[in-house]
Amino acid sequence: MPIVLKAIVFGMIISLLAGCQQGKVRSFNVKNLAKSDIDMVTDAHLQELSKLARDLLVKMYKLNPRELSKAPAGMTVDKRIYQLFSMPRIIQFAELGKPYGTTAVPVAFNPDFSGDRVFALMVGIAGMIHGSYNYQDEFFMLDEIDQQKLYHCARNLESIAWQLHHRRDTRGELLLVSNSINSVTGETNLSTERLLAKMISLQDMMARILSDKNNRTINKVLHGVASTTLLPI
Repeated sequence: MPIVLKAIVFGMIISLLAGCQQGKVRSFNVKNLAKSDIDMVTDAHLQELSKLARDLLVKMYKLNPRELSKAPAGMTVDKRIYQLFSMPRIIQFAELGKPYGTTAVPVAFNPDFSGDRVFALMVGIAGMIHGSYNYQDEFFMLDEIDQQKLYHCARNLESIAWQLHHRRDTRGELLLVSNSINSVTGETNLSTERLLAKMISLQDMMARILSDKNNRTINKVLHGVASTTLLPI
């Protein structure tokens, strides 16, 4: 992988020089020259995780339309996306207070919570990912990431996937619907599970890459997927 990334960077530089020789200005971000191969891999992972998180937010609102009605007046899914993924990131929201990341997830699954559960859940998921990457949106040569945080985030996402299937209210109904059933074929749509699985895989892969790069062992703590206690990030 490093060889491929080096080839990409080299190709970008050659393209820039070629453009200059032809008297044309081509788009090139000089700051990329301050990135190592691992920085570019990290950026790519984080961009894909953000995309998957946005897709998950949209999917969860489709499955739980009632939750958006609990939000402040005039709120839309697009506005929710902006709230969670605009830069610089917002980490406190008036309707939730201080919860963010691992502290927001329990709010989403609290039977007594009367607000927008989808938003609380996504503040938790997006916040955990944000925290596992040091609350940064881009990486350069001197930046460091703790592979243990990435590993913890992956295990927490597994716990969230389990809670989505099992946490119910006093009437026995799921607090948040995460799967849909085709009324014609009877098949279950597991798209939310696939999104979470991809996010877990990306976090585990990035943790492994950093562990190998830094020659540091990941402490693989015993943490069952059925646990509602989230690991620190």
